[in-house]
Amino acid sequence: MPTSKNKHPFLSLAIWKTHVVFWIGAIVVGLATVSLTIGSEHASQLFKLLLQEYPLYSFILTPILLTFLAWLTLSFFKGSEKSGVPQVKAALQLGNTNNTEHLLSIRIIVGKLLLSMGGILSGASVGLGGPSIHIGASLMAFFGRFAKFPPHYLERGLILAGSSAGFAAIFSAPLAGIVFAIEEMGRSLEEKTSGLILTAVIFAGATALIILGQYVFFADRLMKLPWGKAWFIIPICGVFTGAIGGLTSFILLKGSQFLANQPFLSPLKIAFLCGIIIAVLNFLSDGSTAGTGYQETKDYLLHPEIMSGTYPFMRILATIATFFIGIPAGVFVPSLSIGAGLGADLAAWVPLAPVSIVILLGMTGYFAGMFQLPLTSFVIIMEMTNTHQLLLPMMATAFIANGTAKLICSQPLYSGLTHRYLKPNTHVQK
Repeated sequence: MPTSKNKHPFLSLAIWKTHVVFWIGAIVVGLATVSLTIGSEHASQLFKLLLQEYPLYSFILTPILLTFLAWLTLSFFKGSEKSGVPQVKAALQLGNTNNTEHLLSIRIIVGKLLLSMGGILSGASVGLGGPSIHIGASLMAFFGRFAKFPPHYLERGLILAGSSAGFAAIFSAPLAGIVFAIEEMGRSLEEKTSGLILTAVIFAGATALIILGQYVFFADRLMKLPWGKAWFIIPICGVFTGAIGGLTSFILLKGSQFLANQPFLSPLKIAFLCGIIIAVLNFLSDGSTAGTGYQETKDYLLHPEIMSGTYPFMRILATIATFFIGIPAGVFVPSLSIGAGLGADLAAWVPLAPVSIVILLGMTGYFAGMFQLPLTSFVIIMEMTNTHQLLLPMMATAFIANGTAKLICSQPLYSGLTHRYLKPNTHVQK
């Protein structure tokens, strides 16, 4: 005879425990992301102040500080290096959270928070998207271990929910977090956990929105691509930004493999050399290649005329150099400013459409090409900029860019970086 618990599952203590853990965890993820955002903003302001007051600060201290941060990462925070998305993807494939503590843990959360902000203070190109995803997954995995969830699907669901919640919170874009969960982290949502995951994404996104406010550009402005020759900018922009995004991914993947196989280049030597490159780029760009790139993205969308045509290419170099150092640093957010810069340059070279629209298409195309995530790219740009009327042009640009990028780099960036974490004893950076 069926029990009352089976008749009324909403009265089950176990089910309520599961939901409460997901909800509390999502709120904590949102709070952690807010802390990372606020701390990074202060670190960025301090770096730019020091750069203005002491122009040699970047040349002297940037290489030294970044080398020190690389040493800290290697010595005390192994597993927290670089973006963090490959570690989370590896943890999802490994499944049981008890087998992933070298990839998801409180120690890694501390490393991500402190070293990401340290990287910004040092002048590196540090995005917050990857670190927030890693922090979110680690927090949810911790809550899962604390609550002693036995079923495998719940543990995988916790990691997926945490990573997607972190993505949603850092961009204040819950819808993009859901799409990201499907397209990159999970590829598909399991029936039993999909509702919990979507709820966690909403909770984390709402927490960030309440504290930080809506991160929207072009509010109350009508953005529309005129019919006619202006639509030719879509394939041009898709091919142009997709090619550069694919090339960037190719350099990151092949460059990492090349440097790892050079015995005469230790990780600390690489960090110092890349630190010098970053210092030179900061000097040439007046510090605009340092930090997350949020401010530069805003400047492009609101005042593109004040931005240099060389900015996106210098930011690409700074992002690549930061990536090779190996400190905790994401590439999602810098990619938005790079795409905006490429769009602004393309609008000047091929004046077919309004500059502001080409900038948005450039952001969409470069993001799609860099990460081969076409769905996430146009959803996140649309949600952040409140430009739903450009949905069709952004969708077309995203898929053209994605196809172009695959011709240059057949393997998606994070899929290529995940393999090393699935092999025994390879979570240590070499």
